[in-house]
Formats: sequence, C-alpha cells, structure tokens
Amino acid sequence: MGFIEEGRQLVQDFIAPEIRAIEIQLDTVEKQIASLDSKIDKRADLLEAKMDKRVDELEARLDKRADVLETKIDRNQTQVMDTLHRMENYAQVMERLARLEGKLQNVA
Repeated sequence: MGFIEEGRQLVQDFIAPEIRAIEIQLDTVEKQIASLDSKIDKRADLLEAKMDKRVDELEARLDKRADVLETKIDRNQTQVMDTLHRMENYAQVMERLARLEGKLQNVA
C-alpha cells in the first residue's frame, strides 16, 4: 500500500465517520432550531392576538369616553348659548326701559 492509499484509508476510517457524526449532530441541532422557531412563532402570534384584543378594548373605551365628553361639550355649549341669548334679551329690555324712562322724563 502506498502513502496515498494509506492516507485515503485513514480518511475513510477516521475522518469520514467523524464528519458523518457531525452532520447527524448538525441535523439534530437544525431540527431543534426549527422546533424552537415554530414555538416562538406560535407564542408571538398568541401575544399579538392578545395585544390586538387589548388595543381594541382600549379603543372602545376611549371612543365611549370621547362620546361622553362630546355630549357634555354639546350640552355645555347649548347652555352657554342659551345664557348668551338671555343676556342679549336682557340687554334689549334694558335699552327699551332706558328709552322709556327718557321719554317719561321728557313728558314730565
């Protein structure tokens, strides 16, 4: 057997089995990584669904509060406008009364 043949035989006897063992270990690690990826994806999907649900609940609460505030603002605006109209009417009555008093003083 020549030197090259002995080298080939050495590679086949010792190195090739080690390479195969490493490939098997690598395949096992890749499968574990794929399994973990799948678990992480599932958990991420569950978390995203929970977050979406919570965001929807918060948006609904905010919309409800905004509606309540809008109703209060509208009611207050109506009250302010009513008060302004009464003040306007009061001012008109006071003007008419002042004119009447002026006429009464001119007559007397």
